[in-house]
Amino acid sequence: MGSVSALEILKSRVADQQARGLTRRLVSVVPSCGRFVSVRGRRCLLMASNDYLGLAAHPRLAQASLEAALACGAGSGASRLISGTLEAHLELERAIARFKHTPAALFFPTGYMTNLGVVSTLAAEGDLIVSDQLNHASLIDACRLSHAEVQVYPHGDVARAEELLSQGPAHGMRLLVSDGVFSMDGDLAPLPALLAAARRQDALLVIDDAHATGVWGATGRGTMEHFGLEPGPEVVMLGTFSKALGGLGGFAAGAPEVIEALVHGARSLLYSTAPPPAQAAVALAALELVDAEPWRRERLHTLSALLRRRLAEAGLVVACESGPIVPMLTGSAQAALELAEGLWQRGVFAPAVRPPTVPEGASRIRLTVTAAHEEQDIEDAAQALILAAREAGL
Repeated sequence: MGSVSALEILKSRVADQQARGLTRRLVSVVPSCGRFVSVRGRRCLLMASNDYLGLAAHPRLAQASLEAALACGAGSGASRLISGTLEAHLELERAIARFKHTPAALFFPTGYMTNLGVVSTLAAEGDLIVSDQLNHASLIDACRLSHAEVQVYPHGDVARAEELLSQGPAHGMRLLVSDGVFSMDGDLAPLPALLAAARRQDALLVIDDAHATGVWGATGRGTMEHFGLEPGPEVVMLGTFSKALGGLGGFAAGAPEVIEALVHGARSLLYSTAPPPAQAAVALAALELVDAEPWRRERLHTLSALLRRRLAEAGLVVACESGPIVPMLTGSAQAALELAEGLWQRGVFAPAVRPPTVPEGASRIRLTVTAAHEEQDIEDAAQALILAAREAGL
């Protein structure tokens, strides 16, 4: 009996995805940011970007990138532990620590690599990780890589999370891991209760603030500031520069002991070439702009509230009450595809989000608002979604 070729197996797997309405395509979007983009030959209002503060096209970020590249070159040439640590990295890490109100911080090439490195370093075989059911894929992968015991609690169920933590090893590490803002639903973690649970159980609380940094809190410091909390030594704050801060890279901020452990053990940091100086310069400029231009954050929340108000007036229900992530659930993947197509036909780009990004039966359109939008853009997007939803029978 002959074996099936590897390529035939791959074709079969893709065909199965297609049969379930889960076909994926890399769609060219030009330009990469801003209010309007060209998608499949049609000029569309962009309602699918994580550039929440509209900083990706900010001239100060572009200038910072250019100046750093001209002064220091295009690359760093080595990993951080060899000869790749530049003064630009150290300056940025000092700025991150000040920004997040922590004693120390560490800069990673991407947010995904941050999560992989941090969680898989802080927890090891014999330790316990307690993780929210809807955590980002990077946190899920990090838990798997750690070789620790992993227990998953129902989304936002702090009582269950604490119960699981209490069953952890008496002499091992206990990690409580959660997104600060959940990327597909837009809701905030119950951070005060999670922090209290972590303290009672002598656990480290690891919060991924990728979708909160720059957006939430009076000065954009994230979910800790939003809830009026100060990060103590039991809190490890993670984040990224690739969303509201308009660039690329990730960071961990926390106690010196945590950062020292990461320098010794975070494989995604140790075995990657260090980020180029331009990347660090852009990140530093973005942190400065969060303070210098608070109107961006205020505008973002005003426009987000306007979109929700217009959808509610039309009887459409979204899955989150506030913030720039505005998800409208469709249930089936096919319904999400039809709604996305209806939006595109009306000049709005907001792709369907389907499994495995979200659970089965929870497909959706995930609209996102940015500070670069105008009020009329929001009115147009709302009207397009209302008409497309009616056309799709939603």
